[in-house]
Amino acid sequence: MAMMSLICPACGAESKLSLVIDEYRGPRRCWKCHEYFTIHIKDNELVSCEPMTEEEYKQQQEIEELKNKFRK
Repeated sequence: MAMMSLICPACGAESKLSLVIDEYRGPRRCWKCHEYFTIHIKDNELVSCEPMTEEEYKQQQEIEELKNKFRK
């Protein structure tokens, strides 16, 4: 398990992220300014961080919920 720090590109707030695997692609929300982002982490390094709307964030959350539902 790896622990990494992320810096919000909107407000500069630091947050910690704990990953079980060394790759992640998905939504993230800043704890301080509440902006939404799509992040991509590979080999425990931040590859990209793109802003997204609240609507896009909710759509990604719904997609993940459906994926999890059908995995069972």
